[in-house]
Amino acid sequence: MVGAGYWGKNHIHTLHALGLLGGIVESDREVLSYFAKKYSGVHTYENINDALKNEEFHGFTVATPAETHYAIAKKIIKAEKHVLVEKPLTLNIEDAVSLVELSNKYSVNLMVGHVLLFHPAIQKIKEIIREGRIGRLQYIYSNRLNLGQVRTKENVFWSLAPHDIAIFQYFTESYPEEIRAMGSTFLQKGIQDSTITQLKYPDNVEGHIFVSWLHPFKEHRLVVIGSEAMISFDDSSKNKPLKLYSKKIDMHKGIPEKIDGLVQEIKYEQKKPLTEELLYFSQHLDGTQSEIANAQHALEVTKILVEASEQLEKSE
Repeated sequence: MVGAGYWGKNHIHTLHALGLLGGIVESDREVLSYFAKKYSGVHTYENINDALKNEEFHGFTVATPAETHYAIAKKIIKAEKHVLVEKPLTLNIEDAVSLVELSNKYSVNLMVGHVLLFHPAIQKIKEIIREGRIGRLQYIYSNRLNLGQVRTKENVFWSLAPHDIAIFQYFTESYPEEIRAMGSTFLQKGIQDSTITQLKYPDNVEGHIFVSWLHPFKEHRLVVIGSEAMISFDDSSKNKPLKLYSKKIDMHKGIPEKIDGLVQEIKYEQKKPLTEELLYFSQHLDGTQSEIANAQHALEVTKILVEASEQLEKSE
């Protein structure tokens, strides 16, 4: 595990619980000492170079500041070790392309920590779409809102939207033909506090992502509209309900006709996404490429983030 900070410590606890924690890299000696005492027998290092010398390690997970991802991941890949990098993979397209190319060159499995792709509810929605139970996919929207942690070095779009972009890419299995983004800035110059992003995909599939950390209540809602049925997932409500609505609009002799059918609550396994993600990564340490949150998927997410960000900057 490279990085033992805010999110890295969750990786450490989870990896240890899975029996997969072999070593920790952390430049803060006090933090490193804490984990060395907590998990005796686990190797500890102050820099990545020393950790890469240990041939016992088959894979690395990286949860360091985003601006360090490229340099760290590059070293790990060149050492021919499999790596899972927390989102975002990099802060620009060129570095993302470079890492993807290197991972292919060195036959390394490169994954990115789009952890919500491993949420059992998201997996269940993907299954429902794949089975055709909602008919033809038409529209997706996501609201990720809260009076939450305000960043000083990244805007709300980079902080929250990567989750939803990753989910949209996973559901559509295509790249948007058109990306539009606009944002509002209230607290800090040049750092958007709320953004709305519209995505137009092939086959007339559309979607929007609304993120804000200036909102009176928490709302993490995902809605998927199909030609025959609809899905909603409310991740911020009690019990986190996933529902399938047998609702649609039929055109009868040119007149829209509302079909209002049953609403069914869909059961899904109560598993922790981070546990499922790290377990999945561990199952691909044999070099087989991951199908979920793989390098190509991460590159697409990065491209969408960068293109939308360029539009947000122009709107300032």
